[in-house]
Amino acid sequence: MFEIKRFVCNVLAENTYIVSDETKECVIIDCGAFYQEEKDAIAAYIEKEELKPVHLLVTHAHIDHNFGNNFVLEKYGLKAEVCAEDEFLMNKMKGQPAQYLKIMHYEEPFPPVARYFRNGEMISFGNHQFKAINTPGHTPGCTFFYCEEEKIAFSGDTLFRFSVGRTDLEGGDMHAMDNSLHNIVAKLPWDTVVYPGHGEKTTIREEMFSNPYLGSLGIY
Repeated sequence: MFEIKRFVCNVLAENTYIVSDETKECVIIDCGAFYQEEKDAIAAYIEKEELKPVHLLVTHAHIDHNFGNNFVLEKYGLKAEVCAEDEFLMNKMKGQPAQYLKIMHYEEPFPPVARYFRNGEMISFGNHQFKAINTPGHTPGCTFFYCEEEKIAFSGDTLFRFSVGRTDLEGGDMHAMDNSLHNIVAKLPWDTVVYPGHGEKTTIREEMFSNPYLGSLGIY
């Protein structure tokens, strides 16, 4: 069984998740910690729960989901694992603070990526596995991390509660987003709990009947 802790980080209220199971191994998903108090809160939780971080997973290569990568490397020795289709955006990470947030003098280093995974790969920790499901649209490498056993998914900026991610940034593609939404709804059980990159959790069922973007596609 999962224990999931959410930390809301940086000026864009990005969701950073710590996911652990009974073994005390954990994964960090989208470490967006920018301020020192955010980093301290994450470290305090991991220490208090006696967790062992074994993966830093990234749903996509935008700066608000990667601010904390150097913190995780220094604290836990982990580098980011990202979908291969977002490699070009990871290589542009240094310029994103100025491009997207008008932070002109951001000095924090961006560590190299540990590895680039492919669609369908299984990522193991503790007694569980995540399946990496590529969901292009917001970026080409946007990824759902889905645990079939627990019926839980982490959607990054592909699917939000009653909304979806924007497609007007570099690499965005509305047609690809439409296809990704169809694919997710077709593949995942309706009672799957979805933890998005911003905002509150939801379920596939709720989105099927309440998300106007899914309705516009004729999904419900």
